[in-house]
Amino acid sequence: MREILLGLLVAGITATLGWFARTYLWRRKLRRKQRFFGLPAHSECLLVVNRDPASTEWAVQRNDVFALLELSALIKDCGAHSDVVAHDAAQQGFGERTEFCLGGPTSNRRMAAHLQSLLPGVRANMDREPGPDRGMFTIGEESYRMQKGTAEHVLLARLTAGQNGDIRPVFLFCGQRGITNQAAARYLARHHARLARKYGQNGNFCLLLKVVNSQAYGPDVVELIDDVTRAATTPPAPTNNGGRRGSHRA
Repeated sequence: MREILLGLLVAGITATLGWFARTYLWRRKLRRKQRFFGLPAHSECLLVVNRDPASTEWAVQRNDVFALLELSALIKDCGAHSDVVAHDAAQQGFGERTEFCLGGPTSNRRMAAHLQSLLPGVRANMDREPGPDRGMFTIGEESYRMQKGTAEHVLLARLTAGQNGDIRPVFLFCGQRGITNQAAARYLARHHARLARKYGQNGNFCLLLKVVNSQAYGPDVVELIDDVTRAATTPPAPTNNGGRRGSHRA
């Protein structure tokens, strides 16, 4: 009987210690996630969306809705709350609340403002007429054309306006098409822990991703082209007739 009681006691102590260890590791992982996203429990954040250019009324594009669902799951995991705001109604500064901004500068005014103030080294071709350079990104001296359905690019960035740890970050999902915004949101959801380890809990970064063959694979096949943080955050040098022109990439 004594051996049975001792066995039960040891099993109970082991189970309790295992539960405390799992709870500790889960809480530590959650705190890291909350710090990276700037989303402590019960905090508020903004989801800024553009309008569907194919619609005559204000509407969110189908792929951007899927991107919002990806981000909503992250926000819920952190114990935070979100407020969905149209791009032309988000007339406020940044840093007080975490912001997730989706869409290219053509259809999202706030994205255009963020590119100008936070990523001055990025230029996006905003021509509405069809052409080979429509939607092209120029980052520093490199240019990236869009091949619809085959090779499309998106910028995924985490940015803050200062070094203060209390300043909440802005996450940008600036794609050449709606499906690339969804791909970037999914990439962030899958790789946020690795990004936090690489850049730190409060680190800034700007990544250029390529969505491969979206007409067959949707937003699932994504390649990391490069970390373009330095080029994207550096204002362009004054140009002259003898200056070099950027190369073009698919």
